[in-house]
Amino acid sequence: MRNRELASIFERIADALEFKGENVFKINAYRKVARVLSDMAEDIETVWKEKRLQSIPGIGEGIAKKIDEFLTTGKMKKYEEAMGGVPEDILSLMDVSSIGPKTLRIAYDKLGVRTREDFVKVLEDGSLASLQGMGEKKVQNIKKGLEIYERGHERISIGEAFPLVEEIISSLKKRFPTTRFTPCGSLRRMKETIGDIDITADSKEAKKVVDAFISMESVSEVLGAGETKASVLTPVGKRSLQVDLRVVPEDCYGSCIQYFTGSKAHNIHLRTLAMKKGLKISEYGVFKDEKKIAGRSEEMVYGTLGLPWIPPEIREDSGEIEAALEGALPELIGYSDIKGDLHIHSNYSDGASSIYEIAKKAKEFRYEYICITDHSQKARYAGGLSPSKLAERNKECERVEKEVGLRIFKGIELELTPEGPDYPEEILQELDLITLAIHQRKKDYDFTSDAISAFPYIHIFAHPTGRLISGREEYKIDLKTIFKEAARNNIILEINGYPDRLDLSDINSREAKKYGVKFSICSDAHNKDKLSQTRFGIGVARRGWVEKSDVINALPLEEFEKWLREGRKRDD
Repeated sequence: MRNRELASIFERIADALEFKGENVFKINAYRKVARVLSDMAEDIETVWKEKRLQSIPGIGEGIAKKIDEFLTTGKMKKYEEAMGGVPEDILSLMDVSSIGPKTLRIAYDKLGVRTREDFVKVLEDGSLASLQGMGEKKVQNIKKGLEIYERGHERISIGEAFPLVEEIISSLKKRFPTTRFTPCGSLRRMKETIGDIDITADSKEAKKVVDAFISMESVSEVLGAGETKASVLTPVGKRSLQVDLRVVPEDCYGSCIQYFTGSKAHNIHLRTLAMKKGLKISEYGVFKDEKKIAGRSEEMVYGTLGLPWIPPEIREDSGEIEAALEGALPELIGYSDIKGDLHIHSNYSDGASSIYEIAKKAKEFRYEYICITDHSQKARYAGGLSPSKLAERNKECERVEKEVGLRIFKGIELELTPEGPDYPEEILQELDLITLAIHQRKKDYDFTSDAISAFPYIHIFAHPTGRLISGREEYKIDLKTIFKEAARNNIILEINGYPDRLDLSDINSREAKKYGVKFSICSDAHNKDKLSQTRFGIGVARRGWVEKSDVINALPLEEFEKWLREGRKRDD
């Protein structure tokens, strides 16, 4: 697949144009297509050969011609033109949050900076600080930003970031119970990974809130603090994460959290709408002829533009504004809509908690049912269950169900094997729910046919691409074919909430929905405390425009049991 190669080219074009001070709308058009390409499940070469490039959101006639040129010749004239006169080292410095294109342009023009080493040198010898508009304070901020970037610039998973921000906000709420605190940026949009954390608060005691923030035990270093905002470092694993707090007046709280939630492309689109209405929109509010007309709430900000409130997870300029204008926004699955978790491992295989402990924890989530899906026998690496061990586990499910008063379905995470199902048919018949999983890795092997061959035996296909965000690529599988066959055979595709998986991804979930696929959103918990991971799966689903009616485990118990009895009828 050439998707990532093309995405990288368009991202670099955007960087080069930004360095040169080109039109911001043109720059963001290139960034948008880079994101679309990098997230695409389908091979861009296949789309190109089938002459469907312009059917992809974000790819218009101009971009399509550039893709055609590159895939035909291996070169792109626009890339060569944009990169002309811009050193690659200079562009890479734009990845550092404290270094903007204007600073780099000044260093380039006034000091002859051409490499990363040149830039570090002018930082250290004071020549950058001596230039007009720079100064020692700004240079110190740049140094700090560069240090942070080099110390560990990789993004962290939302599973690491979310508990951290919850801890910070909980700590501050104890001191300031009437103050609102909202995490913004990519965290609020529930992106897979987080670069840093932005928190916005509203208070008349801004300085007191800032002082409490920088004094928290979790803060390892204060990068800067003023009357209304502060930046700190806090340890996360082996690296430090930057957390920024800004405290604003109540009358601009809504506009501020809207602005800092983003995405940048979404906000640019909103500003375009505002301009057409003779309005100006910023983090301070919405203005008409210099008079502030909205800002207290996000609903008011969107309302002045003739829009309903748009959920943060879909603010990516991927059609949500057009849908809002047409009154066609989806009713996204809610964080409290899940009625049961269908992918949980107990200590019968590789889990750490007993079925009893899991069931008690599930009751705290107000679940109506759960399914215990330990590994099947061929998964020896994960304590796969022999037939006798599985029978013992099934009896334990029945016993705990009566003791705890929670419906517990007997399931299995069925290993895909060349010989077919991992258990004989009579054993499979004793199970309530069967989930297929592929854990094998075969170089260049296409698992599509193998997966589909298992569909007659299963209910759910778990983490269908096998990826790990932290570094394991997807195995080879034709998702378009999987989507078609899953819809035709009433096979549920899982959106896995384990933060290092989040599979299906938001892009793939949105695509699958177009085929009429139904989903389960599950935790893949290996101990009772990880049942909360389902919320990350819900975040992915919301980003993928998935609605409650699309999710099988959003059904109440009685309806879910009816689906188990009737929902596996095949379109043979």
